[in-house]
Amino acid sequence: MTTSPPLTFSGNPLQRASSERAAPEWLEQQYKSPHAEFIPFFKGDPLMIDGTPGFLQMGALGEFASDAILIFLGNDEKDKPLFALDASTSADHQNSAPFHDLGKYTNLREIAGTLTSKTIAIIGQARWMLDWHIRNPFCGQCGAPSAMKDGGVKRVCTQCDTEHFPRTEPVAIILVEHDDACLLGRGPHFPPGFLSCLAGFVEAAETPEECAIREVKEEAGVTIDNVRYQFSQPWPFPSSLMMGFFATAKSRDLKLQVQEIEEAQWIERTQIIDIMKGDKSLGVFLPPKFTIARQLLERWVQPSP
Repeated sequence: MTTSPPLTFSGNPLQRASSERAAPEWLEQQYKSPHAEFIPFFKGDPLMIDGTPGFLQMGALGEFASDAILIFLGNDEKDKPLFALDASTSADHQNSAPFHDLGKYTNLREIAGTLTSKTIAIIGQARWMLDWHIRNPFCGQCGAPSAMKDGGVKRVCTQCDTEHFPRTEPVAIILVEHDDACLLGRGPHFPPGFLSCLAGFVEAAETPEECAIREVKEEAGVTIDNVRYQFSQPWPFPSSLMMGFFATAKSRDLKLQVQEIEEAQWIERTQIIDIMKGDKSLGVFLPPKFTIARQLLERWVQPSP
């Protein structure tokens, strides 16, 4: 059996303390711990200080933490409590982001390949959770305001007591092969030449495998079978679970749904290997290494055992 690669944003080492965090007294102890650290985010971007995430101690936060969305992420291997803080609510953020004098708020995609696997998994969790709370301040049942509970793992309606939990949106991402070539494409929002695996959200009452078959047929006009699961990746942009598959096409005939796929090509395995080595003659650029699409390609070009 082939082992899964260490995909970026997976392998989170924190103990999330699922039972303990339900007790307000226990959470308060974590919050007031002299070892507690807080990572600020501004509009989804983490604070970076000298190339590392800017985890701050309580003394550096001042009064800001009292009004900000604050998420308990968990305890690390040294039992240190870690929190995520949304700095976007600052009344003065139009002039300068809070804590900007300490470092720089940086797009998570830009740093995903530069941090250790454990660190980027924690930062991905933090972004995911903050985004969900920012986008879900009201109850989906009755429309009343909801309140964060248990350190951020759920929200409870202040009117009807309905519980709401962070949503994970499943996505099937598929490397389609035919003989010794694979199908790559790009949507209109990507630059010319930047090609990746086809993907789509799993719809209601649909398995990921059924989603893979439907999406490839809808977007590229290609009929596939032999859909084989490979590995998965949490994807905090904002809240997806990417499930990677290999599948076999019955032919190479293409009929693109141009609203979704502006360009698609069948590319030979040897060409993919050359592109990975830096060959730019085809004008094709592959996804960065921290993405599941790239990891699917990396596995596909490896010789069979």
